[in-house]
Amino acid sequence: MTTAEQDAERAGELAALREAVRDLIEGSGGIAAARRRLDAGPGDAGPGPAKGGHTEPGHAGPGYDEQAWRLLGSEMGLAGLGIAEDLGGAGGGLAELTLVSEELGRSLLPVPFFSSTVLAGQILARCPGTGPDALARISAGELAAFVGTDSDGCWRSDRLPVEAQADGQGWRLRGQADFVLDGAAAAHLVVAARTPVGCDLFLVAGDGQGVQRRALATLDPTRAQASISFDGASGTPLTTGGAGAAAVTAGLDVALVVLAAEQVGGAAACLDLAVEYAKLRQQFSRPIGSFQAIKHKLADLLLLVEMGRSAVDRAVLAEPDPARLAEAAAVAKIWCSDAYTTVATENVQIHGGIGFTWEHDAHLYFRRARADEQLLGDATVHRERLAALLSW
Repeated sequence: MTTAEQDAERAGELAALREAVRDLIEGSGGIAAARRRLDAGPGDAGPGPAKGGHTEPGHAGPGYDEQAWRLLGSEMGLAGLGIAEDLGGAGGGLAELTLVSEELGRSLLPVPFFSSTVLAGQILARCPGTGPDALARISAGELAAFVGTDSDGCWRSDRLPVEAQADGQGWRLRGQADFVLDGAAAAHLVVAARTPVGCDLFLVAGDGQGVQRRALATLDPTRAQASISFDGASGTPLTTGGAGAAAVTAGLDVALVVLAAEQVGGAAACLDLAVEYAKLRQQFSRPIGSFQAIKHKLADLLLLVEMGRSAVDRAVLAEPDPARLAEAAAVAKIWCSDAYTTVATENVQIHGGIGFTWEHDAHLYFRRARADEQLLGDATVHRERLAALLSW
C-alpha cells in the first residue's frame, strides 16, 4: 500500500469515527443534555460511598450524563481511547482524542471523557507501576480523576497540595486539593503528592477510608468539579524516586491539546449559531448578516476558529516528539483559550437581547469558554511556560 493510500485509509477511519460520535451525541439529545445538567438543581453528589469514604452534597446526580457516558464510553469503547491495547485500552492516538473532543465541545455533552479518559488516563499510562488492571477498568467506563493542581488550578510540581508519608505498612496521604474534575464521582484517584524525594503518583480509591469529597458549585455545570481532602488515606505507589512529575507533565501535554480541540469545537458551534441568526434576524427590512459590520465580525471569528484548528493540527503532528509536543500544546492552549472566549462573547453580542436570556444556549457556551480558559492554567501561565521551553 502506498503512502497516499495509507493516508486515504486513515482519513476514512477518522471520518467514520467523527460520524459515529456525532450520531451518538445527537441520539443523546445534544445540547439538551447540557441544559439538563444546568436545570438539575442542588442535591446529592452521587451514590454514597461503600468503603468509608465521604461525599458531601453538591449538584444532583454524579455530575455527568450517565446514559450518554455508558453509550460513549462503554458500548462505543471510547473510555479507553488513546490508551495502548496492551495496557487494557482501546488504542488510538492524539488524532482520535482530538476528534472526539472537538465533537463533544460542539455539543457540550456532559460526559467525563476529558477528566477520566484523557487527563487521568494519559497520566496513568505513563506510570510504570500502574499495571493493566487500573487502565482496563477505566477503559470499561469506570471514572478516574487526577488530583494534583494547586490552589490556582495549575500544575506545579513544587506546589503540590497533598503530602505522602511512609508509615511502615505503606503510604498515607494528607492534604486537600480543589478543582478536581469529576472528583466526587471518580472510583479511582490519581494523586500527585510530595514525598521526601520529590513528586510521586499514588492510586487511591475514591470511596476509601480517609477520603472526603465535596462537590463544588461551578460556573460550567456541564463539567463537575470537587474538593477532595485526605486524612491518612492509603495510597498505592505508581511511581518512585520522584518520577511522578515527568509522568504528569507528559500526560498534561496530551490533555492540553485535547482541551484545545474541545475549545475549537465550542467556538465553531458558536460561530454557526451567530451565522444562522445573522441570516434570519431582520433590521431595517434586511438580514443583519447583510450589514458590513456584521460581515466583518463574522469573518474575524472564522479566522479565530480556523487558526485554532490549525494549532491543534500542528500539535497532533508533533505527537511523536515530546519536546515539540510540549511547545505545540502550550501554543494550542494559548490560542484556543483566547479564540473560544472571544467567539462565545461575540456570539452573545450578535444575538442581541435574546443572547442574554437564560433560555438561549449562547450562555452555555460562554460558561464553558470561560471555564476552559482557566482550566489547567490560563493563557498567561502557558505563555510563561512557552517562553521557558523556547529559552526566551
